[in-house]
Amino acid sequence: MRVVRCFAFLDLCGFTEYTETHGDEEAVAVLSHLRAAVRVAAERHGVRVTKWLGDGVMLSGVESSGVIACVLEVRDRVRRQGGLQLRGGIGHGPVIMFEGDDYIGSVVNVAARLCDGAAPGQLLMTGGVAAELPPGTFARVRPAAMRGMTELVDAAELLPAA
Repeated sequence: MRVVRCFAFLDLCGFTEYTETHGDEEAVAVLSHLRAAVRVAAERHGVRVTKWLGDGVMLSGVESSGVIACVLEVRDRVRRQGGLQLRGGIGHGPVIMFEGDDYIGSVVNVAARLCDGAAPGQLLMTGGVAAELPPGTFARVRPAAMRGMTELVDAAELLPAA
């Protein structure tokens, strides 16, 4: 079944190195904090935790505004904790809902690749998502080549609150 959804991928930067340096117990504490922050924000903004991805997460929602608000809340909670930074990628568009609990389509792939390409603390999104935001909340990033993509991806950075 084809549906339109917004997707976000979030990832803790440097988690593997952190685990090596601080040990498994400290790593579990950091990961527990991330997951708690995601659960609270997702519930508040009507966003679904689609998959946990080790030190990351895939989120989905019907409205881009809810997903963006969720991602910003998670980023701010993780930032206040200190330590590792979060990076993310957001995309919106038509996908195929597969077996009732998974999504297949280029929008998902682009959001994941934007996350992979984001710098620590950076949240990247497709130009279509940025077009839904008020001026001053995003900055254009030049179109970029993404691993596995044949066309350049039009991306923008979700800016921190002033």
